[in-house]
Amino acid sequence: MTPPHPGKLGGAVAPLLPWLALDADGQACLRGAADAAEGVARLERQGRVTDALRLAAYALPKREAVWWACMAARATPPRALVPLEAEALQAAESWVRRADEAVRHRCMALAMESGCRGPEAWAAIAAFWSGRSIAPPGAAPVAPAAHLTGVAVTGALALAAVRGDPARAAARHERFLSALRDIAAGGAGRLSVEEPAWS
Repeated sequence: MTPPHPGKLGGAVAPLLPWLALDADGQACLRGAADAAEGVARLERQGRVTDALRLAAYALPKREAVWWACMAARATPPRALVPLEAEALQAAESWVRRADEAVRHRCMALAMESGCRGPEAWAAIAAFWSGRSIAPPGAAPVAPAAHLTGVAVTGALALAAVRGDPARAAARHERFLSALRDIAAGGAGRLSVEEPAWS
């Protein structure tokens, strides 16, 4: 088990703990971790893979976290993707490549129109929550809470993991961790695309 590269996960774990809502064993597992990369590796070794994914979702820089959610969604397609969801995913990826404010607001609009049901929508919501303000254009800025990107990315990963066939979740978690390692090391985190799942 190779720990994620600390480059993108080099931040401290302690500030993230209030958002993770770990039980006593989970907190003990992370005690003294040098950085988030070590924390992810420790949780994975303890079999707490979903906690490892959640920690990474909060610890990654926002752009990389949104991209990770996009890669998980792309790797686990449904049998038929709703056009609005496909547009939401494309918008989220476009925002990662170039942080355009109009695109960021379009991410949330598309996610809401799609019903916020799939990982594509939650990747788009993560992009929207990663900006400077969640107020409508032209209104006084309202900064999003710092943890909201992690909340949306966690939701995207959870939905992608069980889409179509919950029995695939454990294997998908391993694939998402593989993508995480690549993204943390500066790569694109691309995953091979599964045969479409029923959903």
